[in-house]
Amino acid sequence: MRRSLKDYLLISLKGLAMGAADVVPGVSGGTIAFISGIYEELIETINKLDLGFFSKWKKDGFLSSWKAYNLPFLSTLFLGIAISILSLAKAIKWLLHNEPLLLWAFFFGLVLASIFYIGKQITVWRPKVFIGVIVAAVLSYFITIAEPLASPDSNWYLLFCGFIAIIAMILPGVSGAFILLILGAYQTFIDILNQLREGLVNMNFELLSQAFLKICIIGIGAITGLKLFSKALNWMFKNHKNMTLAILTGFMIGSLNKLWPWKEVMSWRTNSEGLQVPFIEKSILPNHFDGDPKIIWVLLFITVGFLLILLLERLAIKKAN
Repeated sequence: MRRSLKDYLLISLKGLAMGAADVVPGVSGGTIAFISGIYEELIETINKLDLGFFSKWKKDGFLSSWKAYNLPFLSTLFLGIAISILSLAKAIKWLLHNEPLLLWAFFFGLVLASIFYIGKQITVWRPKVFIGVIVAAVLSYFITIAEPLASPDSNWYLLFCGFIAIIAMILPGVSGAFILLILGAYQTFIDILNQLREGLVNMNFELLSQAFLKICIIGIGAITGLKLFSKALNWMFKNHKNMTLAILTGFMIGSLNKLWPWKEVMSWRTNSEGLQVPFIEKSILPNHFDGDPKIIWVLLFITVGFLLILLLERLAIKKAN
């Protein structure tokens, strides 16, 4: 597929959006990939990537191999994701601390519209499709209310967390960051990133080497999970698209519980800066919210999120035509 500079700029912007979503527990970068029209290409590209890249490189040259495996697309997207995680995480963290109701409302509207967008792509509603939606929704809901496990303290656990989290990050409706919270690894992952940043800034090679080793372990788990899961998901899209869309729709429906703006904090955790932040929360009605529920503002931001998806959908249809 021949792409212009404008196309790659758009892909990088989609990567920025995916990265921003991935740093928020409860929001999936896979959802952003799906609604922005690059999900199937992303899964297929990852699935195709194998050691044959080096054989083709040796035979036809690096540039030919690079293009054959659609790596211009993948590298541009991942660059956008990386830049977003490193640069926008602070802004999103500020919003989570200072305007959580409005941020969750926006994401709630975004995912709510995405459910309709994905669901209407199901062409035949057989009983098994309905069952797929229900089972996936129930499973996703129980993920959102699951109690976190103890924090990881071993390399094997980091490997496992990397494997599970990356699967969640590319699956619409399931948040990789929230999975890390459930596994008790979110704090650990943030600490590792801070350790890496501190090592680079202060040129502390001991800190740098420790952080780099842990990131490599997480990376091995992530690459393994990404490769294995993308292969299964790619096969499902090609052979059982209706059922796959039904499962994805169900996961997104279940995830709405996590995105519900009004929450009651059941327990707290200490973040990487030593601040107390919500850990386990329960969805409640606005009239039971402790503080100003900002109902009108919340409804406004839900509407903005909802309309944004409708706009993206209309732009995608216009581009296709």
